[in-house]
Amino acid sequence: MPSRFPALAAAASLAAALATPLPAVSVALAQVPQYAIEDFMATTRYGGASFAPDGRTVLVSSDRSGIFNAWAIPVDGSAPRALTGSTGESVFGVSWFPADGRILYTSDRGGNELDHLYVRDPDGTTTDLTPGDSLKASFAGWAADRRSFFVATNERDRRFFDLYEHTLAPGYPRALVFQNDSGYDVAAVSPDKRWIALGKPRTTSDADVWLFDRETQTPRNLTAHAGTVNNRAADFTPDGRALLLVSDAGREFAALERYDLATGRRSVVLAPSWDVDYAVLSRGRRYVVVGVNADGRNALTLLDARTLKPVTLPPLPAGEIDGVAFSADDRRMAFYVSDGRTPRDLFVVDLPRGTPRRLTRSLNPKIDPAHLVEGRVVRFTSYDGVEVPGFLYRPHGADSTAPVPALVMVHGGPGGQARAGYRALTQYLVNHGYAVYDINNRGSSGYGKTFFALDDRRHGEADLGDVVASKGMLAGTGWVDMRRVGIIGGSYGGFMVLAALAFRPDTFAVGVDYFGVANWIRTLESVPPYWESFRQALYAELGDPENPVDRARLERISPLLHASEIRNPLIVLQGANDPRVLKVESDEIVRAVQRQAVPVEYLVFPDEGHGFVKKANELRGNKAVLDFLDRYLKGREAS
Repeated sequence: MPSRFPALAAAASLAAALATPLPAVSVALAQVPQYAIEDFMATTRYGGASFAPDGRTVLVSSDRSGIFNAWAIPVDGSAPRALTGSTGESVFGVSWFPADGRILYTSDRGGNELDHLYVRDPDGTTTDLTPGDSLKASFAGWAADRRSFFVATNERDRRFFDLYEHTLAPGYPRALVFQNDSGYDVAAVSPDKRWIALGKPRTTSDADVWLFDRETQTPRNLTAHAGTVNNRAADFTPDGRALLLVSDAGREFAALERYDLATGRRSVVLAPSWDVDYAVLSRGRRYVVVGVNADGRNALTLLDARTLKPVTLPPLPAGEIDGVAFSADDRRMAFYVSDGRTPRDLFVVDLPRGTPRRLTRSLNPKIDPAHLVEGRVVRFTSYDGVEVPGFLYRPHGADSTAPVPALVMVHGGPGGQARAGYRALTQYLVNHGYAVYDINNRGSSGYGKTFFALDDRRHGEADLGDVVASKGMLAGTGWVDMRRVGIIGGSYGGFMVLAALAFRPDTFAVGVDYFGVANWIRTLESVPPYWESFRQALYAELGDPENPVDRARLERISPLLHASEIRNPLIVLQGANDPRVLKVESDEIVRAVQRQAVPVEYLVFPDEGHGFVKKANELRGNKAVLDFLDRYLKGREAS
């Protein structure tokens, strides 16, 4: 395959990385305490950002209370204030209203992903804007004049999301603005509300952008093409005369383009040597915020929204910057900064030349960041010459005289990516003496469309080969105990854990499966109805269970149907309300492994879905994982 990193360069970079001493923050192993999972879970998570109308407060979501609630964080550094006080269901703040203290937020039930959109009044009264038992809704943005907002909901047809406009009058009356009968994804609405930009995926690598004219009630394809091209609508320009697109047409990586609505002319705005992940207008419509996925790290670029020329930002803190939001007048910017050793913290800066102010300190103050480890990008040449990247976390004190056990960590997907940034589970494991290689096996996003497509209809085979081959890289470090290498992953990564144990049973000493797919036939036949617009793209990549040839391959790669080959210890964690990987998947793989008299542990969380959103559950689950690893990988009972 074409590669930006030829094999010889990969070998050289690997040798250099493995020979490089630990960074200056490293301390001797004897000086590093082992923190309890309670210490790591005392760290606070923050996400989302929306400025209050006066620009003095930022709405965020935070699990300070143990589950996510909406909080107001003053920009002057004074104490945060809880806006919601849920103790059962997680609440995620979306936006302040444009002229008062009302907020919009979303919440589901027990992780079932059937989100509703709510309004909270300043007196604490809440209104469900999208009532119903089995629908899913999402906020789709404010109108340019901020006098109304858009909501996408599948209440009419569970397969597709229609778009409604709600006014701010009492009761928030709404009108249907786009009835979706063809599986489009709604992307953006023009400032004059005439045009609606839509996405239409064919496969996970091939999609078009359509433009719906509300006056004529007709859509037209803006990006008709031959071959495989991924096109996405980003946002309209402030004058509404053009649409910003993210497209990999004619190139390996996605660029930002401008599409003139009158002439159909496309021009490149920004074409970095990595993928443009997103582009969105600032709240005051003065800037375009562009995120670039640079080798697994987010890089921020700011453009003038009218000229589309770069804007100089004031010096920002080092680290990965994301979650950017602007005040109503665009004079103040909020953003998050994180790295491998510290979680995301919220900052605010006055533009154009202000000094960033840190508003949160999310890491538990009991934990010294110098005791944690930042992942380093390490690449290796896989079984067939393909270069594979990942982030390697090396425990303090690990060397040839004190080799450590290791885990190959596989991200979700298909098509996800391991990114630089803090993850409590990773740091917890590394702090307790486990090396972690967070692999971006073929099929991962962010490394070009050729690499992304290399596992199509070869899942559990071609990509599993990369995971197995990564053990050679670990052996080359000289500080990994190759008798004690396990595999860990969630969702699609959980499938890879089960596939490794079933199809390469002598490779990994143990497996840690967070809600992984065990039976592809069942999973693909039971995808949620609101995935309908994505269903055919998913089938194109993985296989259609109704097609006999595809079905035979899906059976061949389903670990449940080959569980008799599993002979190494396994732990499985599952949310009871998971709509993506049903609980029956984990129930059946656990029973099948038990029949083999292989050690298997199983934890079910009755109030979780596809992943953890409650601290107590995450604490219990991660503690159980470390105990399992200490017992079966280190070969000793947990103390």
